[in-house]
Amino acid sequence: MRACLVYPEIPNTFWSMKHILKVIGKKALLPPLGLLTVAAMLPDKWEKRLVDLNVNQLTDMDLEWADYVFLSAMSVQEASVREIIVRCRKAGVSVVAGGPLFTNEPEKFEDVDHLVLNEAEITLPQFLVDLERGRLQPVYKTSEYANVHHTPLPQWDLLPDLSHYHQALVQYSRGCPYSYDFCDVISLFGRIPRVKQPEQIIAELNALEDSFDYLFFADDNFIGNKKHLKAQLLPALIEWRRHRGSSITFGTQVTITLADDAQLMELMLEAGFRQIFIGLETPEEESLVASRKRQNTKRDMLENVRRLHKAGFQVSAGFIVGFDTDTTDIFQRQIDFIQESGIVLASTNLLKAPPGTELYERMKREGRLLEEFTFNEIETNFIPQMDPDVLYAGFRNVLQHIFSPEYVYQRAKKFLQEYEPRITITKTGRINYGKHVGTLIRSIYLIGIRSRARYYFWKLLLWTMLTRPKLIRFAVVDAVIMHQLNNLFESHYGTTGQKAKEHGSLEKRELDFLQP
Repeated sequence: MRACLVYPEIPNTFWSMKHILKVIGKKALLPPLGLLTVAAMLPDKWEKRLVDLNVNQLTDMDLEWADYVFLSAMSVQEASVREIIVRCRKAGVSVVAGGPLFTNEPEKFEDVDHLVLNEAEITLPQFLVDLERGRLQPVYKTSEYANVHHTPLPQWDLLPDLSHYHQALVQYSRGCPYSYDFCDVISLFGRIPRVKQPEQIIAELNALEDSFDYLFFADDNFIGNKKHLKAQLLPALIEWRRHRGSSITFGTQVTITLADDAQLMELMLEAGFRQIFIGLETPEEESLVASRKRQNTKRDMLENVRRLHKAGFQVSAGFIVGFDTDTTDIFQRQIDFIQESGIVLASTNLLKAPPGTELYERMKREGRLLEEFTFNEIETNFIPQMDPDVLYAGFRNVLQHIFSPEYVYQRAKKFLQEYEPRITITKTGRINYGKHVGTLIRSIYLIGIRSRARYYFWKLLLWTMLTRPKLIRFAVVDAVIMHQLNNLFESHYGTTGQKAKEHGSLEKRELDFLQP
């Protein structure tokens, strides 16, 4: 058999980081870990090739060569998925599809020949057995959860040039002990975190260490199983780094409860973790309680973030507006909270109800769903309690502020004032930054010379040189984030500096926003 594994294109969204990629000289942020893992589950005797549409093009020759095209995708990739399916239909090649997009809404993809849903460790072998016997079914699904101890090492050799990617992915766990009404992790992976053995993770690190200096642990909640983390994985990572003299650093997703556990913080830092993403969501406790994100309540989240910064973590975070409990003052409160936090990379979204979540089912019962779910960062998929005109205008106002160079500059200053970096020790005693010279040159040209944010670029670098010169490389990173956020806002809504001249009154700007 010949299997062509195709990873659909990710559009220009917050997390695609397309503007950052131009500065750092990469084509894509992350390689397709899911498809690379699926490839390792396919029979060794099969011929395999992988096409990542974020890096390369899918050619007619690829489709002519393939017996099957394997697709894996998230909701954000749906438009690209449909284009691929149309091409496969014209080429007469069968499509096998899985991943969150297809698992959450299989009924939307009747034109897919075979849906292999849920976790591939369980359903893909069933597909392969039926293929061998010549009795393939249209849908393979399960309510069971896979034993990730048996998950194979991703087949990285299908990507001959890893230099196209900014960072690589490793997955340690699946599942999360928390259950928020707007989160689909529970429906996909369950509430009991299942974790890989340390030797599995070490094998993955050994395969990637020479190609990357930063890896992201793609766990929905890395600290979901603290007992195993403290006793097994983190000690193994610490020993691996010491033995290899590795300067590689890690990022992952955690909950704010990390700030409550000094031992866990220290172990993660010693193991090489520096960047962490936290879903802070909102400063409104009533909204947190209503959505069941109770671990964020009854605490000073701003103080928790400061504690994490001072410990040596760089915090990025997600925020949401549009809860049923939100009032019109939430927009300014979000702006004030985000600015006070010193979180430079702050993602703010309208609340959505993804299929498979309790929120989706409630909106359905209440007759508030708006047709089918599509991924759009500047829209919601249900009728909000707040007047929609007010919600959309307020949301835009939040983005206009927190994505503007002036506000990003203010947050970067606050972060750099608080941040206490953890020194990374290597066998040579120092880290080679020479390979980042190209990024620095492109930063100076694209941001410091060509960008409308150039004033704040130089202002941030000068302030850092005068006050905390040892953190200048972090200031450059924050300036690149400033570039990303400003350009992302302009790509959605137009040039911020011209909006008043172009749109006139606030009321007209709100109407324009509602019809982007």
